[in-house]
Amino acid sequence: MTEKEAPPKFTNGYQFEMEDNIDDESHIAPMAWTVIIGDTIHNIADGIAIGVAFSDSILGGVSTSIAVLCHEVPHELGDFVVLLSAGMSVRQAVIANFVSSCFCFMGLVFGKLIGEIEDVNVWILGVTGGFFLYIALTNKLPELMHVTGQSDQSKITLFLLQNIGVILGFAGMFFLAYYKKDINI
Repeated sequence: MTEKEAPPKFTNGYQFEMEDNIDDESHIAPMAWTVIIGDTIHNIADGIAIGVAFSDSILGGVSTSIAVLCHEVPHELGDFVVLLSAGMSVRQAVIANFVSSCFCFMGLVFGKLIGEIEDVNVWILGVTGGFFLYIALTNKLPELMHVTGQSDQSKITLFLLQNIGVILGFAGMFFLAYYKKDINI
């Protein structure tokens, strides 16, 4: 190998051939764009669910917003980490996440408009509830069950914290649904 040729660099499981004028820091893996596009579509769908819920009732909109917020915070943090590992700078990852999240407002307006159509809101809220259950039972529950490389005390503490979180989330949604007629906003 001559001085001009650099050995291939391995980053995040991808092999990149480095040229003289390309810097390690400037390459963004295609996975980053896939994550951004997928997250944008996901945020539009969340906005539609929130818009339809608000067209049904203010309290329904607030409770749906809380549920979406609780599911979006860890999701956006995960996307941020994936974007960083795909080669984006912190600034690029923050801007990409912010722009992607702004599409939720487009979905909100669309959801509010279609929520005014008779009986549409029941179907969309049913599908949204089904998606939340699907995500919880197929993606999150197995993650909660799989703990490796920790002491028995850590596993017990983690188990208790996870179950307290699930119970608090369930109780919060239950009380919002049960007392929705008594809550005035």
